[in-house]
Amino acid sequence: MTDVTLDQASPLSGRAAQAAGSGALNYVPVQNAALKNAEIIPMSLRTVHFVMPGGVDDPATPSGGNAYDRRLCLDLPGFGWQVERHVLDGEWPRPGANARTELARTLADLPDGTVVLLDGIVACGVPEIVAPEADRLRLVVLVHLPLGDETGLEPAVAAELDALERTTLRAVSAVVATSEWAVRRLVAHHGLAPDRVHAAAPGADIAPLASGTDGVSRLLCVASVTPRKGQHRLIEALATVTDLPWSCVCVGGLGQDPAYVEHLRGLIAKYGLGDRLHLAGPQAGAELDATYAAADLMVLTSYAETYGMAVTEALARGIPVLATDVGGVPEAVGRAPDGGVPGILVRPEDPAALASELRGWFGEADVRRRLKAAARGRRAALDGWATTARSLAGVLGRLPQEPRRAA
Repeated sequence: MTDVTLDQASPLSGRAAQAAGSGALNYVPVQNAALKNAEIIPMSLRTVHFVMPGGVDDPATPSGGNAYDRRLCLDLPGFGWQVERHVLDGEWPRPGANARTELARTLADLPDGTVVLLDGIVACGVPEIVAPEADRLRLVVLVHLPLGDETGLEPAVAAELDALERTTLRAVSAVVATSEWAVRRLVAHHGLAPDRVHAAAPGADIAPLASGTDGVSRLLCVASVTPRKGQHRLIEALATVTDLPWSCVCVGGLGQDPAYVEHLRGLIAKYGLGDRLHLAGPQAGAELDATYAAADLMVLTSYAETYGMAVTEALARGIPVLATDVGGVPEAVGRAPDGGVPGILVRPEDPAALASELRGWFGEADVRRRLKAAARGRRAALDGWATTARSLAGVLGRLPQEPRRAA
């Protein structure tokens, strides 16, 4: 996931985010009775060492993967696991010598038998560091997005990263993916044993229903501004429906690919959309909540997603979704309890299909009513982050007592 990028900002409050950055979490949070699948909190906590990429706490570089990692740090203690954080700077998944040395040192310093959860962007590109430690550590890799699936990679680079990831995932005790779709993809693509790959889908914090604007015209895209998120296709689609009274806000980090951001700005100028389409940059907290509250329709034009946290963040506010039919996005869209579908899925790389569905959204009141009703039904049925933490805690709790190879 994502990066998944939420793609965007963390659902954590400022106080919770501060706690997430404070190192080991050795407290036991009070469980809200409204949380799904909450359990009795153990009196003593086992420890998992969580290895994450640098920038995980940086509000200027929000992503779904970062938000997911931070939230796990907060919620795992409620299911019996104290979290020791190890945040490693580096150009992951292709780190330089200093970052490689730091990862090797971090793992080497851990006692035999330690349970270690590694974010896939750190672990999957360096099997020569990770795999030997599987002899003595109980290693779990959390895959947010398969490395070779990133958009814009040179074919040779994608193939290299794919092979490195395969070696890493075959060496460790268990693999966690962020959707059932991603589990199937990893098992089939890398030839992994199905019983070693587990799903822990992102949760959603139910928020107040979005009031919207006029119920139709405010479009919102929440995604890091990178080629994989496909904002250029959204701009191309919107350029063909300028007769409709839409406005669009794109929320997401602008620092990951400055050249792509400039390309988008050029397209906006080319099509004369500067007064209607705004690249707002990263948002969080009350600012992001206000942006969601004003939205009538979420749009997401990604080329690859293992899940799509922005989708469920929108649905958690009763906002329907128009998205590309890729990866785990259909799983995130889901269905309301009555079977209603709270979104419309279109083929990626098809601005014409996106524009056609936008015309249907604007022109057919029955379509809007149906989608909004389904979104509110889906909102009530979304799993919370307690379910995510419980799933991950279950994987950690079932690890063999001895490291995989030694066992």
